[in-house]
Amino acid sequence: MRVLFGAIADDFTGATDLAGLLARSGLPVSLRIGVPEEPARAEETTAFEVIALKCRTAPVADAVAQARAALSWLKAAGAERFYWKYCSTFDSTPTGNIGPVAEALMADLGTGQTLYCPAFPENGRSVFMGHLFVGEQLLSESPMKDHPLTPMRDSSLLRLLQPQVKGAVGLASRMDVARGPEALKARLNDLYGRQIAHIIVDAVEDEDLLTIATASIDMPLITGASALAAPLPRLYRERGMLDGGEEAGARPSVGTGEIVLSGSCSAMTRTQVAHYLPTAACLRLDPLDLAENGVAAAVDWLKSRTPDEPKLIYASAEPEAVRQAQQKLGVEQAGLLVEDALAELARVALDLGIHRFVVAGGETAGAITRSLGVSRLTIGAEIAPGVPWTYADISGKTVALALKSGNFGGPAFFTEALQRLETQ
Repeated sequence: MRVLFGAIADDFTGATDLAGLLARSGLPVSLRIGVPEEPARAEETTAFEVIALKCRTAPVADAVAQARAALSWLKAAGAERFYWKYCSTFDSTPTGNIGPVAEALMADLGTGQTLYCPAFPENGRSVFMGHLFVGEQLLSESPMKDHPLTPMRDSSLLRLLQPQVKGAVGLASRMDVARGPEALKARLNDLYGRQIAHIIVDAVEDEDLLTIATASIDMPLITGASALAAPLPRLYRERGMLDGGEEAGARPSVGTGEIVLSGSCSAMTRTQVAHYLPTAACLRLDPLDLAENGVAAAVDWLKSRTPDEPKLIYASAEPEAVRQAQQKLGVEQAGLLVEDALAELARVALDLGIHRFVVAGGETAGAITRSLGVSRLTIGAEIAPGVPWTYADISGKTVALALKSGNFGGPAFFTEALQRLETQ
């Protein structure tokens, strides 16, 4: 099929988040894990292609190289519109990676302007006067201020983005958006005429996202969280840009056996872990113990459980415990120990006959999907806003994976996810 829309996501849960919202349209969405090694074949592509990278916290040069390679593959596949997807909490550092990747993609596409909108009103993320809110809190006052890898201590997207890019940063405010698509387009053109290349756009409700998507539909590249892309299938249909007659297929048959693997330490994931603890056999991973003794004890524990028994293996911990581990092991090493352990346990789980995986945390999801040898996912029904079930063929076995961003879902997400799979 002809590829119309090509998206590049900076982590694996973010990619499934985006793919799930696009799939609300009823159209098939293809999610590829990493940049494919082979060129696209028309019989294997869809109108909406999403490439999941693991570059949110990678060195800037590595993140840019990965994104440019993904762009090249999507362009060769025929994509006409491009999307750079990052987290709705704008996870980044003063040097990147959101801005440098966007600027590199702009250069490769030959475009002089793009916009940034991490709003996701359905999940409580909004942007007003260029400031990002998480619920009713400024980003800098939310639990994201203590994120172990990208602590967000400023809520101004203009101040966060400007050090990351060479071009000037400007704002299209809620007043511009409220006047409708044509007025917003005029505002973007005015800023472009003043050589302002990077535009933060306010959005506080879903109708704002529709306005922004309509105003920017002809831009070669737009950037944001997943919610900004959600109106695009409808807009493409209205403009006659989509081939007719293609619909998403039925859910594949999935074997039994279940496990929840959580590496996220976000406030919501900690709540979800606490909610699930009384209902499942549980094992907590400690980075300090993993550094000293390895993962063998956890493997033995997993082998002692039955495949169909509810199971939770988690490294989720309070911010102070995370800091202590990072101080002793180093930030990167503490994270890698947990990721590698959960990735190995996922392989063991599959060998034990477990086919249903709920995974919390973007870095964890990346490690697990690579460990399982997943190269492509098909998108199923949403469990919660931005979190769909996905399906992969692994060595002839159909496996279901729910890859959850740390902050997404409600307190009972783990239980609801596995129940939802049974009722699809």
